[in-house]
Amino acid sequence: MHPTQPSTSQMNRREAIASIAAIYAALTLGRTAQAKPAAEKAPMTITCFIRYQIDPFQREGFKKYAENWRHIIPRCGGHLVGYFLPHEGTNDIAWGLIAFSNLAAYETYRTRLKADPQARENLAMAHDMRLILREERNFVEVVDGTFNLPSTFAGST
Repeated sequence: MHPTQPSTSQMNRREAIASIAAIYAALTLGRTAQAKPAAEKAPMTITCFIRYQIDPFQREGFKKYAENWRHIIPRCGGHLVGYFLPHEGTNDIAWGLIAFSNLAAYETYRTRLKADPQARENLAMAHDMRLILREERNFVEVVDGTFNLPSTFAGST
């Protein structure tokens, strides 16, 4: 690691949120062709960024945990943007991104999630396997006019 770059454990919240926001924006660019027309979906005003410190030796277990949410989260009212495992660099930090139209929608989602048998089962599995060492949640909102902009680069790729 370069001495002027903070390690993930030294990264402050602002740096962490900026990093994941950049990842989020980059990854959603590829989904625009699959997205529903704007009239069919509620506007996404807040996103819950979940930062996980995972056991790096339990990567496959965490992957299964994340995959299990793909049906549970939408059923309970969240817009699952995605889960992200470490690829290069730090091997024990993963992210989950879930969007909501507002904080009231998030609270409704949390209530439904607590009552969902598959959600409880998935959380119990993660607990029993000790997949997650630490979890942080931050809520962010999109700055109008800055999200999901296409590249204007004219060169070849």
